[in-house]
Amino acid sequence: MTRFFAALLLVGVAAATGPAWAADTFLRMVSGPAGGNWYPLGAKLMEIVGTGLDRVVTSNAPGGGGANVQDINRGDAEIGFSYGHTVFRAFSGVDRSGKEHPNLRFVATLYPAALQTAVPADSDIQSYFDLQDRNISPGKARWSGFEAMELLLSYYGFGVDDVRANGGTVHHVSYSDSVALMRDGHIDAFTGLTSVPQASFIDLNFSVGIRFLPVEDDVRTRFLAENPGYVESVIPQDAYEDQSGDVPTVGATTVLIVNKDVPEEVVYGVTRLLWERHADLAAVSPTWKNARREDALQTAIIPLHPGAERYYTEHGLLP
Repeated sequence: MTRFFAALLLVGVAAATGPAWAADTFLRMVSGPAGGNWYPLGAKLMEIVGTGLDRVVTSNAPGGGGANVQDINRGDAEIGFSYGHTVFRAFSGVDRSGKEHPNLRFVATLYPAALQTAVPADSDIQSYFDLQDRNISPGKARWSGFEAMELLLSYYGFGVDDVRANGGTVHHVSYSDSVALMRDGHIDAFTGLTSVPQASFIDLNFSVGIRFLPVEDDVRTRFLAENPGYVESVIPQDAYEDQSGDVPTVGATTVLIVNKDVPEEVVYGVTRLLWERHADLAAVSPTWKNARREDALQTAIIPLHPGAERYYTEHGLLP
């Protein structure tokens, strides 16, 4: 009788817990700020994954390139967008934190982004050099856009602390808040590392009228030579209405990364859906049309997650 009740107890525990493979996998995504492309793309990707994979529960939260690598490395999120240079610097321990982020794994190279700094069309600001005593919005402190802007300003001989010391202000706010600040005349420049064209800048161009600051040839050449992971970029004249010409700048490539502990089968499924449902993501943002499976490993400069590796091997992108 004792053995009988013991057997019943064991059956009850097994039924309550179930096999390990049957447990739900929670996939928390950190994407981008309100008003940017990453947030709606992240929401759509998690919708696709949540309905396309069994026993995977998904969510999408705002984020930024720099913050996302930290959250994913710590396990506060499982998946997210960032930029190639940000991921590489964090993984290697040469970013602002000075600490390695060993839990990051690569999934896909997606599409390019450009560093865009808008000023009112009638502003007397002609160069990044002219920003050293102005009111600027360079992005939140943990965003890749701010990291890029801070680095670029150093090539003009000053930084954000100098802006404050010179009587200017630095607003670390979202894209939507930056639009409101410029519309109300409270900032002189708004910077975003994002796709071209981008909704916040389109909004500002319609309501205020803007133009973009170029990165001069000599500065751009030195910047790109000394900072691996950044790429040469341009804001085409026809990207926004009433622009006088193409604007040379620097840029980066959007990538998708995961925590190393996400199960292989889940990451395989995410990678498969990422490319099989390409048209659904492109419907959210035309920028996604620049994401191509054949370029998926272009900036894979940290280890590839085994699930993604299996998918790309099956499709001939890896030996």
